[in-house]
Amino acid sequence: MLTGLKSLVRKATSIFASPKAQTYPIIIPRSDHSLSRQNLSPNAVKVLYRLNKAGFDAYLVGGCIRDHLIGVDAKDFDVVTNATPEEIHDLFSNSRLIGRRFRLVHVTFGREIIEVSTFRAPSAQEDSASKPQESLKGKDSARSAHGIVLRDNVYGSIEEDAERRDFTFNALYYNVQDFSIHDYCGGLEDIANKKIRIIGDARQRYQEDPVRMLRAIRFAGKLGFDIDEETAAPIKEMAHLLDHIPPARLFEEVLKLLGSGNGIKTFHLLRQYGLFKYLFPDTEALLVSGWKRDDINPEAFILQGLENTDKRLQAGKTTAPYFLYAVMLWPSVVLRHEEFQSQGMSTTPALHQAASMVLDNQVASTAIPRRFSTPMREIWDMQFRLPKRYGKRAFVLIDHPRFRAAFDFLLIRELSGTELGGLGAWWESFQFANENEQRELIKSIDLRANDKEGPKKRRPRRRKKSNAPQRETPEE
Repeated sequence: MLTGLKSLVRKATSIFASPKAQTYPIIIPRSDHSLSRQNLSPNAVKVLYRLNKAGFDAYLVGGCIRDHLIGVDAKDFDVVTNATPEEIHDLFSNSRLIGRRFRLVHVTFGREIIEVSTFRAPSAQEDSASKPQESLKGKDSARSAHGIVLRDNVYGSIEEDAERRDFTFNALYYNVQDFSIHDYCGGLEDIANKKIRIIGDARQRYQEDPVRMLRAIRFAGKLGFDIDEETAAPIKEMAHLLDHIPPARLFEEVLKLLGSGNGIKTFHLLRQYGLFKYLFPDTEALLVSGWKRDDINPEAFILQGLENTDKRLQAGKTTAPYFLYAVMLWPSVVLRHEEFQSQGMSTTPALHQAASMVLDNQVASTAIPRRFSTPMREIWDMQFRLPKRYGKRAFVLIDHPRFRAAFDFLLIRELSGTELGGLGAWWESFQFANENEQRELIKSIDLRANDKEGPKKRRPRRRKKSNAPQRETPEE
């Protein structure tokens, strides 16, 4: 696919006399590229045609074009137009207005959502930094004291919109009226050269939105592209700006970074560029310290968890966000659990206290909704319950709603080097055995060897003291 793209780039740039004096946009006619309506979402095409019919300009933009040219199946189809959000909303009854920072319209077709935005222009130069107590109501654009764009709803032309996009390969537009591709910033050439290059001055663009640094890493991991030298240079120095991004937004970014099927490579890149510590500060501190125990090697465990997640996603399976976060935070939970036990706390209270501390520290960096933190706690708790298989406990555990996730988590621990005495293999057999075989498996357990606590012994009952007067013993 990229070989054909290089030919396309040469053909496009040959239109102009001097490559140094390249004029944009480069317009690639339908006859010179392979993108057709068959490669597009039918619903996205409907949105384009309806906007055109209403007299508006409308284009597909960004990732769906980039991915097709690279040879990756496109999942998201974003539309951009000169219609305002209110005009778009009025045109589609199946739409809703969303966003404050960026005003957008979501047009829904069952489970598919087509995101439609309006051409944007650069923010007005005279906009001053907003104070924390200052209201943004009524403002079309505003920046924080750190230069981060808080609101950007200044509308402009398609040329201005292209300049406002983050990377060159995301400033590609598809015109459904003549099926041409418009390249405004040299994105075709950067795709051919496998380069990630930011549009404009890298320092300024990262200051406007520090999440662009994470996006550069995500594309490098996902596409296998190299980050352009000028694009990469300021990242380590400016990584601290992520501290000023809302934790809820960073939670979503983490899922995109590590839950895209390229988690291992992305993890290494995040650490290489000094970004990981702003997403998982406790985990990074633990990895830097070199702490480990005989039963856990933190980095080996995290890498094994990411490898398993990558394989699932590459096989077309899904993975739950809470499982990914449970993997990333487990080493910190183990460390805190050890600390609380050394203070005299018993196993279960120490675990609950450790989980609370780790989660409280984490939500300051990336928000974790309760619907995810609760199953995370259950997975961690099950790691201490799965070894206790005597009596009826094994039957109770296997019916637990979080059993399968906890079992997968257990296997990751074993694969990363934790010795659990064949616990994973035992539970694997137990799941697929009939009831008689399950009872035999329970009988085969050496309770004293595999469960330090063993079955609890029943305490003898104490006799209640009688309130009746005691009889006097006759003297002899």
